[in-house]
Amino acid sequence: MHFTSEQRLDGAVLEREFTLGEIPGILWTPASASAPAPLVLLGHPPLGLRKMYPRLAARARHCAAEGFATATIELPGSGDRPRLPAAEQARADLRRAMEAGEPVSDEIIDALILPLVEKSVPEWQAALDALLPLPELGGPVGYSGGVISIGTRLALVEPRITAAVLFAGSFIPRAILEEARQVTIPLHVLLQWDDEGNDRQAALDLFDAFGSKEKTLHANMGGHTGTPQSAGDAAGRFLTRHLK
Repeated sequence: MHFTSEQRLDGAVLEREFTLGEIPGILWTPASASAPAPLVLLGHPPLGLRKMYPRLAARARHCAAEGFATATIELPGSGDRPRLPAAEQARADLRRAMEAGEPVSDEIIDALILPLVEKSVPEWQAALDALLPLPELGGPVGYSGGVISIGTRLALVEPRITAAVLFAGSFIPRAILEEARQVTIPLHVLLQWDDEGNDRQAALDLFDAFGSKEKTLHANMGGHTGTPQSAGDAAGRFLTRHLK
């Protein structure tokens, strides 16, 4: 891992950009921390770090105020990383189906989501390998946000993640639904009830499938970008309860 830039946000958060091989990422740490901070991995949709930066930085500031460090990485096929031709074709097929008012087939969902999960989850694990030895970081580790299928797979295969906040707002392959039955860590799921790009029933089925003894569904009226601050506050309290 190689740090490429450093700046302070409002004097309270140290932001450092890094590269991990070909993968860009950002690490935020509380500037005044006197002990190693728990780490929260900030997931995000595959829109590119540059586009997502304002929202990610706002989440990082909020986490830093609670004593958490946060980190994120660029997803495969996003930002300046090479495009994934199969995913590009799946997006085109998805647009055609939605514009025609047709149901989105399992084949389109699988082609869109599963390659992203298969490629990105090992990259998140490699990022953890590189980040956790830093003296300013300590366990435990949480995950928050992003493509819910990525979060589900990480919650299943990565033992260093002890709690996760998952955002329901993306398509869910049937294979991920089956994997969810094996997830046992505490979960807090955010769902926008009227999300125009989300299959609400699929999100409810995924929540029902999770094998966790502690799982909470926080549903709010409104579209994809209408998540109220109170929902974010509740997710923050969940992370504080499990990571501190």
